[in-house]
Amino acid sequence: QAQLAESGGGLGQAGGSLRLSCAASEPTKPSFDAYAMAWFRQTPGKAREFVASMRRAGNTLYADSVRCRFTISRDNAKSTVYLQMNSLKTEDTALYYCAADRHGLGLTDSSTYQYWGQGTQVTVSS
Repeated sequence: QAQLAESGGGLGQAGGSLRLSCAASEPTKPSFDAYAMAWFRQTPGKAREFVASMRRAGNTLYADSVRCRFTISRDNAKSTVYLQMNSLKTEDTALYYCAADRHGLGLTDSSTYQYWGQGTQVTVSS
């Protein structure tokens, strides 16, 4: 099964940028390029929120709150997915999780993802 490890979180300023990375290890098939990959985020006391996803063919979905500011991308050769976050807002502060769906659906529902990273904290100051 896939194991995911996020990196790149930290402190950002409103209006600034951060880039998150999520590296996948693949002890078993299917290979990384078959997975749909996604980013979710969560703040204390709230449900995990969909941010963005990318299917195998490159189709992307974005939450309305991040569309035109965040970009999801993937490098299948490196088994890595990225989240470029621009024009940061204080409300982007959250714990960001990487998720993988071996069925390749890339939906907004967190229950459709089988594998999760541990999360990386993003804090945006005003």
